[in-house]
Amino acid sequence: MTPTSYIDGPHARLAYAFSAGEGPVIVFLSGYKSDMQGTKAVHLEAWAKARGRAFLRLDYAGHGESGGRFEDGCIGDWAMDAQAVIDAVAPGPVLLVGSSMGGWIASLLTQRLDRIVGFVGIAAAPDFTEDGFWAEMSDAQKREMAEHGVWYRPSAYGDPYAITRRLIEDGRRRLVLRTPLPMPFPVRLLQGTEDEAVSRDVALRLFDHIDGADVRLTLVRGADHRFSEPDNLAAIEAAISEVLQ
Repeated sequence: MTPTSYIDGPHARLAYAFSAGEGPVIVFLSGYKSDMQGTKAVHLEAWAKARGRAFLRLDYAGHGESGGRFEDGCIGDWAMDAQAVIDAVAPGPVLLVGSSMGGWIASLLTQRLDRIVGFVGIAAAPDFTEDGFWAEMSDAQKREMAEHGVWYRPSAYGDPYAITRRLIEDGRRRLVLRTPLPMPFPVRLLQGTEDEAVSRDVALRLFDHIDGADVRLTLVRGADHRFSEPDNLAAIEAAISEVLQ
């Protein structure tokens, strides 16, 4: 596994792992409270290395090996973190692979970087702070957040999620499913039918909002949100390979 390196980011010291190879650089963007040591990130790095492909994985501030507190972050901050690492390490063409929240961050980066050659979304979760967290909160929970600045949402994938008022308010400024989303490059979206965190409706909304000529959505029967079983990983590999061709 590639050793961890660091740069000084806009909000904290940021950790990343870059393995050199043929471009474009495959950039893995992980999900909410996830990090670059996750199954998909590490597996895809090994897969890319075996094929001589350049690969970058990273931790946003407050995640994994990066500095900062998770509760202090928001979508805008984490998108800035990702862009800072990409600009510092991979100044040439990049292929973005976004898992869950990473799919939202990738969508934001497509509006900021002019050197993206493809996007692979894995259970991509754009706008989840508004359409998921906020929409599902009761009036009492919203009052708790207003009073204390944070509400802890139970999670099926570990410790409760700290939902902060800043996360919700910043997320409203970063919504991407309200207007067409230009992506003039190949896009492959993968979505599990048994995903309890991101529904297929979200995948369809993203598919419908992407403005591009080469956009495909694949529903994988039986796959859950982790999308990390061997056949799921093979599907990600196939999607990346298709975009690179």
